[in-house]
Amino acid sequence: MTVSTPQAPTMRQAFARHETFHPRFGWLKKGFDQAAQDPTIFLRDDATVRLGVGKNMVRSIRYWCTAFKLLEEDRPTAFGKQLLGSSGWDPYLEDPASLWLLHWKLLEDPCSVTTWAFVFNQFRSVEFTIDELFNQLCDYRDREAARVADSSLRKDMNCLLRMYGSQPFKASASEESLDCPFADLGLIRSAGNARSYTFRIGSKPTLTAEMVVYACLRYVGQLAEGVQNVPVGKLLYDRGSPGLVFRLTESALYEAIEHCSRFANETVGTTDTLGITDVAGKLEFFFQGQPLPMAEDILNRYYAAR
Repeated sequence: MTVSTPQAPTMRQAFARHETFHPRFGWLKKGFDQAAQDPTIFLRDDATVRLGVGKNMVRSIRYWCTAFKLLEEDRPTAFGKQLLGSSGWDPYLEDPASLWLLHWKLLEDPCSVTTWAFVFNQFRSVEFTIDELFNQLCDYRDREAARVADSSLRKDMNCLLRMYGSQPFKASASEESLDCPFADLGLIRSAGNARSYTFRIGSKPTLTAEMVVYACLRYVGQLAEGVQNVPVGKLLYDRGSPGLVFRLTESALYEAIEHCSRFANETVGTTDTLGITDVAGKLEFFFQGQPLPMAEDILNRYYAAR
């Protein structure tokens, strides 16, 4: 079967809807739990009291819970229940790998964080300055959403850098850095000064093999129905792929798949459940089964073993 080339992740063009706040420690759990009890929580007059934050932060919590696909129309999604429910995989996000899972879900199709999708899927510079990123983001805006104001792009850019990297404005760096759970992923780092950054490429200490292979299977699940093998290059370099979203090298991807192949094969007692094979001189990721159920099973087993 011919493997289709996936398009860029489907994006509902959305800029600067976070009220300038990145997701802070406890926000996703708090928003999920409150919405599970009362889906109207974000519209209630006493929402600020029940959530313990200001009005703008209430809107931000609602936005991020939806963007991470924990809530849909202010109600818990199946994924939200799996992760943060009372009997979920990691209700209090104690496992650092769960942040990688959320990072993947944030960018997974359909994606509603346009600037984030651009930065991780189309912006290919490893080292960059704030001005370089802003200029390329403006070019993207001019092609796709010309009416979006420069100020909205700057809000998104600054929010993203606070979320994943060190705070670009030193005056408030200490306070912000203490309250950015996704900064612990180490995806973006300062490169010598407050206006220069670099992506960390390759393996990451808290990015488990299971999360990588889960993402590979989820990604393949978006391709043509019935696909059970896909060129490794697609997993590394196509838009929306684990390679781009996690900023992986070939060796980091191979190691993750090899680790999970041993685990999967030992579990089912075969030697060909999933892995990497050589097809006419080209390496391909293969698996036996349906990709989406397999992806969920990998996480079930991973979290059960914690």
